[in-house]
Amino acid sequence: MLRLIFLGGLMLVCLAAGCQKGTSKSTAAKMPPSEVTNPPKEGELTTIKLTPEAEQRLGITLAAVETRSIRQTRTYGGEVTLPTGASIVVSAPLSGTLRSPGKGMPPAVGATVKFGQPVFQLMPLLSPEREVLTPAERVRYAEARNAIATARIEAAGLVEQAQVQVEAAQIALQRAERLLREMAGTKRTVDEADALLKLNEKSLAAAKARKKQVDQIKLDDDREAGTLSALPILVPRDGIIRAEHAVAGEVVAAGAPLFEVMQSDPVWVKVPVYVGELTEIDQQAAAQVGSLSRASNTPAVSAAPVLAPPTATPLSSTVDLYYEVQNSAGQIRPGQRLGVTVPLTGDAEQRGIPWSAVVQDIHGGSWVYETTTAPHTFIRRRVQIRQVVDGWAVFDKGPPVGAKIVIEGVAEMFGAEFGFGK
Repeated sequence: MLRLIFLGGLMLVCLAAGCQKGTSKSTAAKMPPSEVTNPPKEGELTTIKLTPEAEQRLGITLAAVETRSIRQTRTYGGEVTLPTGASIVVSAPLSGTLRSPGKGMPPAVGATVKFGQPVFQLMPLLSPEREVLTPAERVRYAEARNAIATARIEAAGLVEQAQVQVEAAQIALQRAERLLREMAGTKRTVDEADALLKLNEKSLAAAKARKKQVDQIKLDDDREAGTLSALPILVPRDGIIRAEHAVAGEVVAAGAPLFEVMQSDPVWVKVPVYVGELTEIDQQAAAQVGSLSRASNTPAVSAAPVLAPPTATPLSSTVDLYYEVQNSAGQIRPGQRLGVTVPLTGDAEQRGIPWSAVVQDIHGGSWVYETTTAPHTFIRRRVQIRQVVDGWAVFDKGPPVGAKIVIEGVAEMFGAEFGFGK
């Protein structure tokens, strides 16, 4: 009897332990691994509601998403190179000793020089028996005199050409002003004629300054005695001193390289293109050149295609396209990497919006504000911009065609949403 009572109590203890274990497992399964209090709803986070007064004060203007026939483009990486013949090496026409061109030092490497500017003075070395020139030195000396004479003729011709252009621009401006007074012309024509006149006047001033500099070059000699004065070594073109192979005070032989002048305006941009994509590119159209990291709203410069010696890279299966970029400010340097956007053949219907409708956050994300069914209520939606063409932003991901979005007052609405606007 006692044995039965003991077994019954043991079974009750086991059943109670089993129930407690099952209850603890059920409770652990129901408890979440984490708990978030007051979770924000995405719809409420990106929705903004304005009063009619606030909407009028911010100048909100709406427009619909639409499709347009846009020229397709593709962006490649390009490398800045010098055009053919952009670098000239100047050599010594005679044997002699180099001297500074004046009181100062010769232009250093990297200095900007103008056509006809003296870099060195070359004092020729004469025959030891008599202070006369050898026949070879006489030939080189005559060539130097001819070069100086040619430079003077070219400088005078540039002045006359610039003077004619100024006179023609003055006549065009007077005609445009007369037509405007007679209500037969436009103010735009007058402004264009005035701008052309100012540009020609600056060209005339530059031509006169160049002629004055060339006229100051003197090359005196005594033909009978065969003696001569110091020979100026002039810059053959506008550019930058790329390298110097001699210094003032050095004795150089005839034909020895003295310095190298590099022309950095314009420059070429070499664009390697995969051969399989070459037929898709419009090789006769101009490209847009900018930095590699440029955003859609950063300025780019137009680059015209140029004829260049054909080059290719077999290992990467690419061929090279060349474009010419104006570099009057000298901001583009040889060897620099740039982003080149080339146009493709044919147009395509693409969905887009005005670029003024896009606002970017601190992380680089692009957003637009789309209207909702509720009055004066807008929702901020993300867009993925592909390209911007003439103020029109083409996007892949964003509102559908026909959706009403804000195109004016976007920045003010963005500030109102995050608390730093009015």
